[in-house]
Amino acid sequence: MSKIKYMAGAVFAVMAISSCNDDTMTVGESLTKDGSADKMTLTSGTFEATSQTVVVDSVLANINDWYFGRVKDPQTQTTVTSEFTSQFYLLENLYIATEKEIVNKEDGKPVADSCDIIIYTQSPFSSLDLLSAMQMRIREMQTAIGPSKAYYSNFDPENYIRKDDDAIDFNHSFTYTNMNDAETNRNKTNYYNNIRIPLNQPYKGKDGTSYKNYGTYILQKLVDYRAKNKQRNPNSYVFSHDICPGFAFEIVDGLGFHAAVTDIGLRVFYTMKTDSVFKNSIVVAGTEEVVQTVKITYDKDEMAKLAKETDHTYLKTPAALFTEVDLPVKNIWNGHDNDSLLSTKIIFQRINNDQPNERSLSVPQTVMLVMKDSLKTFFEKKQLPNSKTSYYTNFNASNNTYTFSNISNMITTMKTIRETGIKKIMKETPTKTREQATTEWENTHPSWNKAMLVPIVYETSTTSTAPTKVGHSMSLSSTRLVGGKNKKISMSVVYGRFSK
Repeated sequence: MSKIKYMAGAVFAVMAISSCNDDTMTVGESLTKDGSADKMTLTSGTFEATSQTVVVDSVLANINDWYFGRVKDPQTQTTVTSEFTSQFYLLENLYIATEKEIVNKEDGKPVADSCDIIIYTQSPFSSLDLLSAMQMRIREMQTAIGPSKAYYSNFDPENYIRKDDDAIDFNHSFTYTNMNDAETNRNKTNYYNNIRIPLNQPYKGKDGTSYKNYGTYILQKLVDYRAKNKQRNPNSYVFSHDICPGFAFEIVDGLGFHAAVTDIGLRVFYTMKTDSVFKNSIVVAGTEEVVQTVKITYDKDEMAKLAKETDHTYLKTPAALFTEVDLPVKNIWNGHDNDSLLSTKIIFQRINNDQPNERSLSVPQTVMLVMKDSLKTFFEKKQLPNSKTSYYTNFNASNNTYTFSNISNMITTMKTIRETGIKKIMKETPTKTREQATTEWENTHPSWNKAMLVPIVYETSTTSTAPTKVGHSMSLSSTRLVGGKNKKISMSVVYGRFSK
């Protein structure tokens, strides 16, 4: 977590895609040298794909990329709200003072000086709304949300929230720019924009025990645990299940704030004495090692209206609209059973925003083309683009396109899956003709030749630009693409055939 030290301080490529050159005559050049016994004959063709917009109810929130806020979508004039829950990760080597070392005590028990939650934000929706008045609701979780389930963006944490009269449940007013931090600090290069939420009110635990504040509760629980376990810290599972199940953060008032949450920390400050008296802190952070969930709320009826438009398709995030592409697999392979499919290029042309303004939604920067039947498992099984059933590309601002230079492996895979399925039916039921088997298989696999165009974000390692983790984009973005019922998408294909 990049800001853990900062929390306790002063503020207390793209993967190489299998592709062919635009000059298709260079394909297979090395195979047609004069010294080669085999010659490759190249042929080309142009086909048309169709597309439509699909309303997406929710997406898997499987990457450390989430947003918070509520804004009005300028395209639809409806609101989009992003909310989240977070548990906290306790570092195993985090230093925690012993009860004897802690200075302030009440009834012989250690007492925290103060406690807060700090949320670091960046990439605001609009620079015009940095001082928009907002109000969030902070609620304490009753039980930890389990790590074994895949949580989608329509997940409602209500059943996990503590609801008795003593639970933490209050509203907090804020703006994107934290005016509580001095301007001189905000102008420093090492300053991180943040929202700070004090937790200094008296707190009563679920067992009825009273504490000076929430930080005192955390401090005593950790000190007691360490005293009983040879001064070892609890692991994050124990911390989230037995001590701090986390918090839910909801938007209850205001419009205009929507920003990326880069880090979140729970900080407990206390005074200790060894050789001298000094201030110390316990910082636990929301990270990928613990459970975080997001909840995206938007007007699905309005999205359904956009999806019905026939002169184009949409990409819209978070969790709203994808573009489904019907690929002409049978037409591409018709009459080419003895050929190799060397190149299949498809370009999605973006349509410019005809009413741009300061609050226009951004353009999705990275998209993935994935076989429709593989879409859900791709994210749930944490797969990566493999240039076979899934590809990714970045937005090319110079020509306003998303270009997939060569999806021939996907076309071949779709053909193979279809052919294997048909042969299996014919083998199991010899009385059926190929035509009957084909009809049966295609009726039970209606999406066999369909792919989904999906906005994504991805992480890379320090040594490579290739994705190491891929997730749905949770940012606010929107664009229209050439396509829809009334406009086909051109695909260029190159075949190769060996001859003596």
